Amino acid sequence: MSLSREVKPITRIENIVATVILDQPLDLLAIEKNVPNATYQPDQFPGLILRLDRPKTTALVFKSGKMVVTGAKSIKTLVAAVKRIIYLLRRYGIIVTGKPRIQVQNIVASGDIRSQVNLERAAYLLEDSMYEPEQFPGLIHRMRHPRVVLLIFSSGKMVITGAKEEREVGEAASNIHKRLLELNCIKPK
Repeated sequence: MSLSREVKPITRIENIVATVILDQPLDLLAIEKNVPNATYQPDQFPGLILRLDRPKTTALVFKSGKMVVTGAKSIKTLVAAVKRIIYLLRRYGIIVTGKPRIQVQNIVASGDIRSQVNLERAAYLLEDSMYEPEQFPGLIHRMRHPRVVLLIFSSGKMVITGAKEEREVGEAASNIHKRLLELNCIKPK
């Protein structure tokens, strides 16, 4: 068995972007006035920016009661951030009724196949791929299962984007590693 078959790819979630729906209007001026680390400049941006230190995340909060939360590195951390936001709002006198609905929009992860990749060969043999080294040094691969986009570099490093669940990140890395091995696109380091 070759070395590249034994070496498993590694991944790390860098950012999760999610929408949160509170199903009630919010008074952004009252939130800015009362809640620490809240910034609201409606002449520049229609949302309030709320930064959390623990967990380190940022929320864009809109009058409609919708939020965009970014910066979490796991679903568990994302849920903790949403709970903390609700806690802060309530603590500083903002009435929040009901349970927030959280929907993951995008998970961005970094990865490493831990082997060199022959991008020219991969671009030729790997379906749903694009490689134009004069414009961008990585191969862009649109994976169908799971439905993600991978940016793969000759070093074996990669960026995985578009996942909706954490498990899809590892699944995508494993699938591309297996496919590149089958196509003989992986070079020993």
